[in-house]
Amino acid sequence: MRQTAIVPTRVENYAEWYQQVVRAADLAENSPVRGCMIIKPYGYQLWETIQRKLDAAFKATGHVNAYFPLFIPVRFLQKEAEHVQGFAKECAVVTHSRLQANEQGQLVPASPLEEPLIVRPTSETIIGEAFSRWIHSYRDLPLLINQWANVVRWEMRTRLFLRTSEFLWQEGHTAHATEKEAREETLRMLEVYRNIIEEDLAIPALVGEKIASERFPGAVATYTLEGMMQDRKALQLGTSHFLGQNFAKAMNIQFVDAHGQTQYAWTTSWGLTTRLIGAMVMVHSDDDGLILPPRVANTHAVLLPIIHEEAQRSNIERFCETLQQHLQAQASAYPLQIQFDRRDLRGGEKRWQAIKKGTCCLIEVGAKEVEQATVTVSWRDTLQKTTVPVDNFVSSFVDGLEQLQQRLATRAKAYRDQSMRRMKTSDELNQFFQSDRGFALAYWSEDPVVEAKLKEALKITVRCLPQDYEKERGKCLFTGKPNCPLAVFAKSY
Repeated sequence: MRQTAIVPTRVENYAEWYQQVVRAADLAENSPVRGCMIIKPYGYQLWETIQRKLDAAFKATGHVNAYFPLFIPVRFLQKEAEHVQGFAKECAVVTHSRLQANEQGQLVPASPLEEPLIVRPTSETIIGEAFSRWIHSYRDLPLLINQWANVVRWEMRTRLFLRTSEFLWQEGHTAHATEKEAREETLRMLEVYRNIIEEDLAIPALVGEKIASERFPGAVATYTLEGMMQDRKALQLGTSHFLGQNFAKAMNIQFVDAHGQTQYAWTTSWGLTTRLIGAMVMVHSDDDGLILPPRVANTHAVLLPIIHEEAQRSNIERFCETLQQHLQAQASAYPLQIQFDRRDLRGGEKRWQAIKKGTCCLIEVGAKEVEQATVTVSWRDTLQKTTVPVDNFVSSFVDGLEQLQQRLATRAKAYRDQSMRRMKTSDELNQFFQSDRGFALAYWSEDPVVEAKLKEALKITVRCLPQDYEKERGKCLFTGKPNCPLAVFAKSY
């Protein structure tokens, strides 16, 4: 049995495998602050790529960026009762403005604030307060704002990228003159998310509406994108919320319509986080380390010179330099990142480092390749070595990247589809989650008592009412009630 680069393997201990892949790829590490993480340069480069793609999509749909304060007066949250109730247990609170030394020389808080400040868990209230000052007439609408920021939600059980007390995200906030416009905006941004998650990150997304108990606090409707990880657990990838007029009434966001009548605005909010990096790790990687879709990868190819004798060095390095230039000059839908690894390390060590960091294509060049004008190539998903003429490789390189992208997307979708099962009886559902995991589809009456029992007994939740099946109706698997929607049940992160 071949020794893998990552120990333990996915089968042996999936949770620890995930942590080891993140560390081996140098994506992030735990910080001295409990529950927080340091995103290292290689990991932050991934976030920057995702950020650029999202930002371009937002601007193409008419949104503009702004920035709002990190601190939110506690009275703002109190204006929307359901919202504050939903976030109360996760809030970090600032109560003092400075430190001073006590008699033992220790720094202790001093100068209590007149009003406590909440460290931003989300920004609906403080952005709503600004909207109430910015919006006066129907001519001011729609107002389409996005913010790139960090937020704090005090988590007790954390995992790098997937759940940390502080994380990076974007949060969109919009205001509209009509309910119809706001609902359309909610679904439009959900589709923007779906396109990037599926087309660029190669993660198949199950899209649907959250049930009442899983909605964003204060929302009228929450829509979600759910991914299936390789341990058959679900991961929420992003959400879009139709807020109705709840926050507009709480924050007094009013406008005068075309008929001279004062109306409350209709608002939305939507967000994606650095969790997407964790999702890519969990969906695509293998027991040798990170695998990244080429459209978001940090390194598309690495040139590995194989030098057995010092006299060979100049010819091999010259060959690699020319090849690097030719590869980078290829036309592509995204900037190509071609690395020439000149480090004074053994070739095998360089190769395994590149594999563990998810380099899309590994290109080995030795004296034989220079003499024959060939390259020895292996793609990250298979690692099978093939030797091909260098000119043929250069001309087909971009196509090779796109083929890798499609292989990853096809593989992930096939795994997701294999992990979905229709349930005919409640006993079948119980047996499924006692011995296995995945997406279980069943008609459900949205009975909260049934929901609570399933959560307690099987540790599962309703992930969504999927859009692809929204017209389906049937008899509830648990109560026998007729004409019920199809729901997706799963264990989740």
